[in-house]
Amino acid sequence: MAATIEHDTAHQDRPRRTPSAWLWKPWYAKLWWTAIPVWWLGLAASTEVESLAGFYGGALAGFLNVLFLPMTALIVLGAGYVRQWMDSFVPQADGRPLTDEEEDELMTELAQQEHMRFMAEMERGTNIYDPRSGGLWVGNPNNPNNGSYIDPHRHRHF
Repeated sequence: MAATIEHDTAHQDRPRRTPSAWLWKPWYAKLWWTAIPVWWLGLAASTEVESLAGFYGGALAGFLNVLFLPMTALIVLGAGYVRQWMDSFVPQADGRPLTDEEEDELMTELAQQEHMRFMAEMERGTNIYDPRSGGLWVGNPNNPNNGSYIDPHRHRHF
C-alpha cells in the first residue's frame, strides 16, 4: 500500500478562528475575565474589611491568586488557539482511523524507508572513496588531493 495522505479540503476552506475568538467569546472565558477584576478588587478591599482580610490571608487565597492572574487566563485560554494554529501546519486526513492491516503496512513501509536512509548514511560515512566520508577520504592515499597520492594513469618514462 502506498502511503498517501488525502488532504481534507473542507478543513482548508474553513475560516481560521482568531485569537480573540478563543480568549473572549466562550462563556467560560467571559466568566473568567469577569472574575479576575472582582477577585483583585476583593483583595484590595481586604485591606479595609476585616472579614475579607482573614479570607485573603489564607492558603486557599494564595492558590486563587495564581488562578486569577491575567497571565494564567491568557495562557490557559490561548492553548486552544495555539493547538488550532499548530494543526494548520499538518494536513488533515479524511478522519477515518486506519485499520490494523493498514497501520501495519504503513509502519512496515516507514521502517523500510528509515532503514534505507540509515544504510545510505552509513555507506556515505564509511566509504573511503567517497569525499563525503570526511576523515576517511582526507587521509586516503587514493584521494587525488592527498600529498601521498600516486596517479596510476600517469605514465612515467625513464
